[in-house]
Amino acid sequence: MSIQNREAFLNNVASKLGRNRLTEPVERPTYSVQPQWRVFAGQSQDELVNRLEEQCEKIHTVMKRTTLENLNATLTAALEDYNGQSIVAAKDERNEQFGLSSYYASLKEQGKDVHVWDVSKGKENIAIAEKADVGITFSDITLAESGTVTLFNNKGNGRSISLLPQTYIAVIPKSTIVPRMSGAGKHIHEANQEGHDVSSCVSFITGPSNSADIEMNLIVGVHGPVKATYIVVEDM
Repeated sequence: MSIQNREAFLNNVASKLGRNRLTEPVERPTYSVQPQWRVFAGQSQDELVNRLEEQCEKIHTVMKRTTLENLNATLTAALEDYNGQSIVAAKDERNEQFGLSSYYASLKEQGKDVHVWDVSKGKENIAIAEKADVGITFSDITLAESGTVTLFNNKGNGRSISLLPQTYIAVIPKSTIVPRMSGAGKHIHEANQEGHDVSSCVSFITGPSNSADIEMNLIVGVHGPVKATYIVVEDM
């Protein structure tokens, strides 16, 4: 994609503003106070996990801790909590790394209805997600302060996985946890600066769906998943 008529457009804007075009780049100021980097600054990854767990209690989300070796068993327990018979999951390269490809195959052998997002099926994926008991994705960046999982949605990880099923499970590699939103923004910005592909759609999800629109009374489970579980996996 190429930019067309940029100079003429900018010249026209400047003339309407009654001033000459700015041709020198704006120098970014250095602020003496930067509170966005102070929250949980210097805390270890274990301390951030503890902070995340505290926040999960406030956002009505179950948090479980596990290891790579015990991830399958932890997932099974979570699925049993939700009576999960139909599951939709992201097609993610980490499925192999975390042993989920074989796990999903074993669930199918047990009679579970498991669908891994398939781009070739188009909108059929969305229809499947709408009817699923449980949606499962990995978190790409996890915010300890707010209890938020960040999802880089792409052709193998449709937004519907975390939005349409009745319940939602986020698999959180411990290494993805950062203090707060500023850390997530820094990560995405640096990835872009380094030339890495960055998802055109980034979803920030904080626990199950909820709303306080009516008389400021919080109702959990209004739309989208009515319950959520975060599974923090020791990967460091």
